[in-house]
Amino acid sequence: MNISNNIAAIILEMLERDGMTEIQRNVLAQTLGCVPSQINYVIASRFTPEHGYIVESRRGGGGYIRISRIKLGGSALLMHAVNSIGSAIDERSCRAHILNLHDSNALQPQAARLMLAATADGALREVPPASRDAVRAAVFKNMLLCAVNQQQTQTEV
Repeated sequence: MNISNNIAAIILEMLERDGMTEIQRNVLAQTLGCVPSQINYVIASRFTPEHGYIVESRRGGGGYIRISRIKLGGSALLMHAVNSIGSAIDERSCRAHILNLHDSNALQPQAARLMLAATADGALREVPPASRDAVRAAVFKNMLLCAVNQQQTQTEV
């Protein structure tokens, strides 16, 4: 197992306890015998909002990195995704959001498949490459908002 996988496994183990952990980057790096930038890389690539995590940090001598698993359900999780997308999103990040929402049971399989198809580069091939990520973000947000409305309508009935 490579060092990135070891770091991710340790962080995931810490998160299993209560859904939140605070890490002192230098201490963890020393324990694992790696450089602190490797800790940063793993956190930046594997513990992102699209993967269902919130990362906060405090710099300085007593600084830490706090990682929390997002514990939202249904509509709230969908709205969190809408708010975390921004004005542009690439296909890979969009796919990660959709798969995470599906795995969290916030999206039904059919809705997830439709979103994957609608936001794929192939579906947007007629859009100029410079605008593609912005169009994808707008389409994805609109689809998520429709899913929120559908869930809210179903719970009102």
